[in-house]
Amino acid sequence: MGPIDDLYDRGVAHKNDGNYDDAVIDFREILNLDPSHAAAHRQLGLVYGFMGLFDESIEELQTAVELDSDDTNARNDLALTYAMLGMVEEAKSHFLAVLTADPENQVAKKNLTYF
Repeated sequence: MGPIDDLYDRGVAHKNDGNYDDAVIDFREILNLDPSHAAAHRQLGLVYGFMGLFDESIEELQTAVELDSDDTNARNDLALTYAMLGMVEEAKSHFLAVLTADPENQVAKKNLTYF
């Protein structure tokens, strides 16, 4: 494992422990080293959402999806964030995109029933 992997694992651990400020530091450091690290953008987006920074959360999750359009977890996270903010059409669009890639995706299937 390299320094980016170590930072990523530490950032996820901080996120899971609720140490969001430390998680942000780790994920930002990864992105300073590798701006195209889709997983770090996704994790940073999640952390921002937990912190109530929803514009930043959406921006990071959108970037994660743009960098890795096959990552259904990132797309579901983006759709869930849109849904939470009442952005129904955006949420539906991303849940449908997930189901196009993975017709059995339970997160997308379940959440589409709410619209």
